[in-house]
Amino acid sequence: MKVAIVHPWFITNGGGEKVIEAFARLYPQADFFGLMVAPAQIPPALQGRTIHSTFLDYVPRSHEYYKHLSPLYPAAAQRLDVTGYDLIISSGGPAAKNVKIAPHAVHVHYCHSPVRFLWDQFTTWEARLPFIARPFYRASCAYLRKWDYEAAQRVDAFIANSNYVGERIRCFYARDSTTIYPPVDTQQNYVPAPVGNYYLSVGRLVAHKRVDLIIEACNRLQRPLLIVGSGPEEAKLKALAGPSIRFAGRVDDATLEQHFRSARAFLFAGDEDFGIATVEAQSYGLPVIALGSGGTLEIVDTAPKSLQPTGVLFPRQDYSAVVQAIHEFEAFEHRFDRQHIWARSTRFDTKVFDARVRAFIDQSMDMRRSSVAAE
Repeated sequence: MKVAIVHPWFITNGGGEKVIEAFARLYPQADFFGLMVAPAQIPPALQGRTIHSTFLDYVPRSHEYYKHLSPLYPAAAQRLDVTGYDLIISSGGPAAKNVKIAPHAVHVHYCHSPVRFLWDQFTTWEARLPFIARPFYRASCAYLRKWDYEAAQRVDAFIANSNYVGERIRCFYARDSTTIYPPVDTQQNYVPAPVGNYYLSVGRLVAHKRVDLIIEACNRLQRPLLIVGSGPEEAKLKALAGPSIRFAGRVDDATLEQHFRSARAFLFAGDEDFGIATVEAQSYGLPVIALGSGGTLEIVDTAPKSLQPTGVLFPRQDYSAVVQAIHEFEAFEHRFDRQHIWARSTRFDTKVFDARVRAFIDQSMDMRRSSVAAE
């Protein structure tokens, strides 16, 4: 069986790329396809593997402004010819779903989210643009929305990365899906360690993560906060930070593990479709203080619903809500059992992901064989 794995681009390293690495491990002979590839950003698990890309690699500064090239995605996606493959696993945005496949092939799409700027966040993105650009944006999105919807109808089977995303797949694509949570290596992470007095934030420093709310809350409370990560918002966030805030930038895995083990709690204010960083924090036994929205609701157990909570959720993206959640956590900090938090995280373990994905794809292949035999 020839396997092709399609991802929109290999130019960043985030949660989506961790899922691709998991697929690479499951299918060691697979070839890879993407609109753009930055050699320096290829994940370790893909080093030495065949990766095909398109003409977008040659557009000046395309890796930096890839989101602005969306009108070119249809033309580029047509260059990703996987008609010689029996199984196509795609992951990510519309370009991944729109590859050309053979009639006999099975196409399984792992959906992190229906493309947000085309669907549920269309008006939000439009409002950010100058008035003169909005008619062009509306026209472009109308075309891309139709293209994305039609591609979704050609996919044989959908996997959603959370129940939250599964509902949006049903709403926007009128398709059913099976939820298989993204993989996190949880098994060896919990090691009892002295707990420090600082809070921890980990992730790319981009606007939608709302790290600014966490900084403002810790400024007001004068609580020590360690921020791990880098990104385009870094200078702006440093300007907001008071004396209790420290930026560590990018750190190696061993240092990050130490931060996870010794932090007081993990702070997260983004509205995530799933939230791999939240699971990673809990895999070290770390309590979570996060926005109660999206996939986070499927990860964090809270009181009074749970007798053994794993975190505290706040209701809105506002620094005062973060302040209140920190106060709530500190009032009941003794109730958080770090070994229990780790145990709850194991339901998202890599082994669980591997077994469920294998079973789902095998079932999809069997259904296709039965359909062909019936014809």
